[in-house]
Amino acid sequence: MAVVIACAGGRVVTAQDSPFDLLILNGRIMDGTGNPWRRADIGVRDGRIAAVGLLGDARAERRIDAGGQLVTPGFIDVHSHAGEGLAREGLGQGKPLLAQGITTIVANPDGGGPVDLGQQRQLLESNGLGLNVALLIGHAAVRRDVLAMADRTPTEEEMVEMQRLVRRGMEAGAYGLSSGLFYAPGSYATTEEIVALGSVVAEFGGLYTSHIRDESNYTVGLVAAVNEVIEIAEANGMLGIVSHMKALGPDNWGLSVAATTRLDEARRRGVEVYADQYPYEASSTGLSAALLPRWAQVGGPDQLRRRIADSETRIRVVREMRDNLRRRGGAEAIAVSFYQADPQLEGKTLSEIAEERGQSAVETALDLIVRGRVSIISFNMSERDIAHIMQQPYTMTSSDGGLVPMGSGRPHPRNYGAFARKLARYVREREVVSLEFAVRSMTSLPAAVFGLQDRGVLRIGAWADIVIFDPAVIQDRATYTDPHQLAEGIDAVVVNGIVVRQDGRFIDARPGQVLRK
Repeated sequence: MAVVIACAGGRVVTAQDSPFDLLILNGRIMDGTGNPWRRADIGVRDGRIAAVGLLGDARAERRIDAGGQLVTPGFIDVHSHAGEGLAREGLGQGKPLLAQGITTIVANPDGGGPVDLGQQRQLLESNGLGLNVALLIGHAAVRRDVLAMADRTPTEEEMVEMQRLVRRGMEAGAYGLSSGLFYAPGSYATTEEIVALGSVVAEFGGLYTSHIRDESNYTVGLVAAVNEVIEIAEANGMLGIVSHMKALGPDNWGLSVAATTRLDEARRRGVEVYADQYPYEASSTGLSAALLPRWAQVGGPDQLRRRIADSETRIRVVREMRDNLRRRGGAEAIAVSFYQADPQLEGKTLSEIAEERGQSAVETALDLIVRGRVSIISFNMSERDIAHIMQQPYTMTSSDGGLVPMGSGRPHPRNYGAFARKLARYVREREVVSLEFAVRSMTSLPAAVFGLQDRGVLRIGAWADIVIFDPAVIQDRATYTDPHQLAEGIDAVVVNGIVVRQDGRFIDARPGQVLRK
């Protein structure tokens, strides 16, 4: 007589049915929607979840005993700079990402990435991926291709060409348009320019996500910059996202309430807007981006050096840099994370370097910038703002992290620990949000926002992107002084039905895909 195994959703599995490729047994299933966990097993076949229920008697080619641990959808990082690293030989499996439970990233944020997404897709796929990648088309990449580093409005012909490049990106499978309006050359664009490019994206049902024009009080201010995202989304009837939302610098601490109030008001009148956030009090960017006025960067590095060499212009540059340094909390709040021209400076604060040289902090910063690209970590956020933004129902989790070879520089620890940190520090230790709320912000919410079909949830028919972990022990290990440490506590990771990590150890498998909208 056939043994009958009841499954959720009305499915019935018998012992005579074809075996599952994978069975995950004895888990506490948290499906990603915000529901509390329940005890069930998961059967996977052909890359997708085929059954959820009591499946212990079913046949399977491979079994994982979850041992009462939490079983959730794989985490989705909606703001990741790891796309470039994943395309490099030796980094394609993405171990620092998998160790956090990330099974899908959204690449090319802040207006960056290549203009040719078809070529990027080919590079990623040829290298082999340990996780899934969704692509955005970057505004700054498109603008630079057409206008270089010019600070002006595009001509009609140039705008047509920019729209053509955006359209080509959407046809190549991009999920939307990203911008970095704080950075050059994105900062040279008007709101109207972004609206015009967004109209192309809207034709494809794509979204708009932005490193906003000002997260501090450099120019228009935080609240006005949030309003700009709302305006662009509303003008095109499209979805808008405030990327890695924060209130940057002591002058702006507390403004997170005003910023989220603007998002709440927009949502009440029918504008679909969201935010994402990484769970750290420090940001990371280039020293040039943090301190240089944008007018000084017009025309690119050669023009910048010419302006700095001119004594009168240099006085103006130094004066504005001094104001920008104050906005970020001063020279002691900025640490060098990567500097190819002199790796000995990595890990030191700008104040320490300036003291060693007997210079002012701004003059030291200028000297470093002239010699080459400088990446920094900037301690500039308040815990109250972090908690407030995190508690909003429309806030997704992100890392804003990249993927570099182990031991390369002193990158922001978010590269290795963002998702684990949120679960350890803000759920378990500080109880800022519940476990269910946090998991939803990492799974079903980003999947729904980005339109990642059949991902971000544990249900029959969904892709089997699955993470198994004990919420009592998950922990980020990466620190600002010792960042190259993998997160701990993720016991198993499944990507598209293939096990890539089990018993806390990686398996040499690369089942990831470059997803298409």
